[in-house]
Amino acid sequence: MTIPIYQADAFTDRLFGGNPAAICPLEEWLPDETMQKIALENNLAETAFFVKTTRGYHLRWFTPELEIDVCGHATLATAHIIYTQLGYTGEEILFETQKAGILKVSKHGDKYTLDFPSRPPIPVDLTTGLLEALGDNGKEPIAVLRSRDYFLVYENEQDIVDINPDHMALSKIDTIGVIVTAPGNTVDFVSRFFAPAAGVPEDPVTGSAHCNLIPYWAEKLGKTQLHAYQISARKGELWCELKGDRVLMSGKVVTYLKGEIYV
Repeated sequence: MTIPIYQADAFTDRLFGGNPAAICPLEEWLPDETMQKIALENNLAETAFFVKTTRGYHLRWFTPELEIDVCGHATLATAHIIYTQLGYTGEEILFETQKAGILKVSKHGDKYTLDFPSRPPIPVDLTTGLLEALGDNGKEPIAVLRSRDYFLVYENEQDIVDINPDHMALSKIDTIGVIVTAPGNTVDFVSRFFAPAAGVPEDPVTGSAHCNLIPYWAEKLGKTQLHAYQISARKGELWCELKGDRVLMSGKVVTYLKGEIYV
């Protein structure tokens, strides 16, 4: 069996920046075990698989270790491939998902906009071992919250830059990932995201994390339109908006490769 595969860098306008995702269009679903093996072989934060439906596309995402509930950058990359490689010309793409409901992506000039559910984090007690796992940068978070992931707020951008986690220790924390965030020097907020338990030590740019980040910073800063950087080594840029119980995330995407998988 031959399966098309594409790879694209999301939330960036340059190759080798943003977050790379693999995208595999399917005529019908492969066994879950096969999709998981393909994701492991690709060894990217996410591999997206999709099948056309009467309403749009059914979309699923796999890390090298597991199927994930929602993924922003791979959804953005998938929409880019559908528009640029598969000839789609509609105003928006509707994605049906098992765990995140209906997701929509629209194209405006050179940007794509994700329409995702808002997931405001709530204050929690600091779990044992979390600060130690994030490394000794000499700084304590000013707030600790949680939604799907732990969410730690720091005073400034340099605090986020200085975090040097112990990924083995972090993989033992009882969430998929850990978000760290602070006000930005030139943007509204910055962040980093670590998910070693999912096979992703540090994710370059994380749409799902911004489902938490956008409602948090919208409330703190008193505005609904926000500009953000995820300050990983590859870096990513997002234009964000809080819209009721939804968040809009816009970004650019660059195609890296296309080819075939032989299964």
